[in-house]
Amino acid sequence: MRGNLVTLGEAVGVVAATEPGPLAPGATMRMDFAGAEATVAIGVSRLGHISAWVGSVGADAVGTMVLDRLRAEGVDVSRCRIDAELSSGLMLRERRTADRIRATYYRKGSAGSRLSVAEIDRAQIASARVLHLTGITPALSASAREAVHTALDCAVDSGVTVSLDINYRRALWSRSEAAAELAKLVSRADIVFAGLDEAALLVPAGSAEEMAEALAAQGPSQVVLKLGADGALARHDGELIRQQAIAVTSVDPVGAGDAFVAGYLAGVLDGGSVRHSMQLAATCGAFAVSVLGDWEGLPFRRELGLLTGADINR
Repeated sequence: MRGNLVTLGEAVGVVAATEPGPLAPGATMRMDFAGAEATVAIGVSRLGHISAWVGSVGADAVGTMVLDRLRAEGVDVSRCRIDAELSSGLMLRERRTADRIRATYYRKGSAGSRLSVAEIDRAQIASARVLHLTGITPALSASAREAVHTALDCAVDSGVTVSLDINYRRALWSRSEAAAELAKLVSRADIVFAGLDEAALLVPAGSAEEMAEALAAQGPSQVVLKLGADGALARHDGELIRQQAIAVTSVDPVGAGDAFVAGYLAGVLDGGSVRHSMQLAATCGAFAVSVLGDWEGLPFRRELGLLTGADINR
């Protein structure tokens, strides 16, 4: 185990349709869980690094499932809150057509929104190499937002690399609310990830190159734009670095962005170059879309050459 990452956020149970079509009595479903930050923690762990996930779950079957799976994946959940009063959140995922997924969340007032400063272990964060945040967590509640800023303050004071995935969720807050809060986080982050639409929350719309430069001007030393089928673009020390997407048969696009982030941050923990991180990120994203579920397809390090035949362990 060669490096450590701490992240904090929400995880919800997922009831997902296994076949295309509208939901109807008798539809076949499978039980799972999802969470952007939990996916990153699992991805980093599978690639050989120590990771910790900090969150709040209900004292229910979903909460048990989440924590048991994360432990099984080698993720430290020792700072997680188990809430006896509120239930864990749920997501209903409908595969309306073969290539269109529709999600409905039941998360308002859930245990996940009770994440608070009490769960933040300053010593844990100060000893980490990377603190990973997303734009989801501060939108959950005032207490979750306070937890994010407490963790961020600790990381900055301790010289820990701060990673931020914009990860805008319009169901949680408006674009104007998100922009005001995310601007504060971007200005203090070292690495920022965004899709083009997410970047447009903070900078004028333009080419990917122009938007990467504009985001970098706000403070981060590394800006990584996720461009879907067009790959990704990173801006680091004034250099623009492109990464092509890896061609695979897509089965489920959900979770690809989080898998990409997991690969990139594992590359950072490897101590490799930005190009190494970009290649590892693209590989993890390709694995993710090739398998049903948010995190199930994340690769182990021994599998990295399966899609390309290349050695990207370094």
